[in-house]
Formats: sequence, C-alpha cells, structure tokens
Amino acid sequence: MRTGRLIGAGRSADVYEADAGRVLRRDREGVGDAVAEGAVMEHVRKHGYPVPRVWPGVTESPRTDLVMERLTGPTMLRSWQDGALTPQEAGGMLAGLLRRLHRVPAYRSADPGARVLHLDLHPDNVILTADGPRVIDWSNAEEGDPGLDWGMTAVILAQVAAAGGPVSGPVEGALAALLADPRALTPDGLAEALRRRAANPTMSRDEVGLLPAAEALIRSRLD
Repeated sequence: MRTGRLIGAGRSADVYEADAGRVLRRDREGVGDAVAEGAVMEHVRKHGYPVPRVWPGVTESPRTDLVMERLTGPTMLRSWQDGALTPQEAGGMLAGLLRRLHRVPAYRSADPGARVLHLDLHPDNVILTADGPRVIDWSNAEEGDPGLDWGMTAVILAQVAAAGGPVSGPVEGALAALLADPRALTPDGLAEALRRRAANPTMSRDEVGLLPAAEALIRSRLD
C-alpha cells in the first residue's frame, strides 16, 4: 500500500496517510502483531464497541503494519487541554468505555468471567469523533479479569497526578471521576497493573519511581 505523509507518532509507532480514507500504523522497531491486534478490534467492533474499522491482509508489509479507518476529531487529551472537556467528564467517559468494553465476551478464552481488556485506555487513546468516542491502540489487548483493565487506567492517570505540576490537580479530578464507583477495581487488578507498569520498558526511571505515590493516591480514593 502507498503511504502519504506522517500524521501521528507515539512511543513505538508512526501513523501515515493511506488511500481511501485509511491510515497505516507502522511499528518503528518492527515488533508487535498487527494481525492479532486487528482481530481483537474487529471482534469488539462486531459487538458494537467504538473502534476504527481495520483491513487485515491488504498490504504485503510486515505483520507490524495495521491499516485502519481514518478518524476525524481530537484526542480526548487534546480536547481536555483545549478546555472543551472537563477532567470530570474525561474520567467519567473513560469509566463508561471500560464498562462498555467489559460487556464484550472473550473470543478465545473458555473462562466465563474473562473479558476483552484494552490495558492502555487513557485520554490519548480515545478519539472524539462526531459520532462519539472511538478507542485506538489495541496492541496491549488481552483477555482476562476486568479488574486489571481498571487498574491499568487508574495507574496511568495516578502516575501523571503524582508527578505534580500544573496538570496534577486536573488529572487527580479525572481519577476521582474514573473511580467514582470503585467496585470494578480489584486488589489483584491493581497489584498486577502496578507490576506491569514497573516492568514496562518504554517507561523512564522517573516514571517508574512515581508508582508508589500513584498507588497511594489510588488507595486514597478507595477508602
């Protein structure tokens, strides 16, 4: 597939314009499995979950290339930064997206309690389109206990809040809204989320160092 200009970049991947209203996401290091990721996205989309449509097998590029629908709209993070979305609205929207996702049945696991987990649901992975929020970046998706998904989102927000600075208060407000009903965040889910964040190779030493404060902040919301 022919690609156009670079239109986005994350920690490990770049996104390019493609043809016919599509984009191509390419892993910078040539790792990951876009075929598996696309299969997860199509599974949740068929159950009504808001994700971009994907086109598996339309390119002879490596399995790390993912071709998907091009979305129009700001990320939740950008909308929040621009003042179009309050921290409370952002946290409530993330909570709603998690609840909605965890109503989607697993597609491989025989465990009746297992659900599809995003495991990286944060404001920069939600696009606010004219049709509503759409969730992107499913490279970490697994099947398992929903408590882990809640733990990962809570820890990601809490790390930013614990870092201090001008965004600390607003992010803490979003965390409070996320955990307004904390029953879905299980002790095991929180512990595993903290362990995974500490082992994440894309995180800096400073980010890992914030995890104890992030945990304390989350626990203060559970009391």
